Amino acid sequence: MAKAKTAGKPAKSAKKPTSPAKPSLGPAKPSLGPAKPGAAEKPAPSGFWLFKSEPDVFSYQNLEAKGAKGEAWDGVRNFQARNNMVAMSVGDLGFFYHSNEGKEVVGIVEVIALAHQDPKDDTGRWKCVDVKAVRPMPKPYSLDDAKANPKLAKMVLVNNSRLSVQPVAADEWMEICRQGGLDPKKIKA
Repeated sequence: MAKAKTAGKPAKSAKKPTSPAKPSLGPAKPSLGPAKPGAAEKPAPSGFWLFKSEPDVFSYQNLEAKGAKGEAWDGVRNFQARNNMVAMSVGDLGFFYHSNEGKEVVGIVEVIALAHQDPKDDTGRWKCVDVKAVRPMPKPYSLDDAKANPKLAKMVLVNNSRLSVQPVAADEWMEICRQGGLDPKKIKA
């Protein structure tokens, strides 16, 4: 069997030096596919999210009534929101936000099932996670309050209030919990 040659010299071995194994930090987040050329790296998800729903369609009280079995967060038809759900892990926490009526964070939810096929989608394109209610906010926190709070100036809700499933930074999570009357360190799923 002949070896490949480059410019009359034998080809170098393709073997790369091995580096020490890196410790595992748990399961990797699912890939969202290649980034667009020139796109900035996205920060790793924080494990905190915001889920929006119209209260006359599905309210926080409706989710509480489902109990520990929770509910599929189905019907999302926006690729960015879908990709946010694909990035979620079981145990991640989120705010339940009433849109249209009230426009406020009214409760805390927990992701209880990874992204899976949306049961209301026949195309196979859309995914959803399952969530359950954890606890209501003692004092609902409004969009107007968030917009007036300089600590939340970079929050997705403040800058893109139409996105139905959004990441929430850890410092934003703590600020809204505090403003809503909760100690973020004592929230148990």
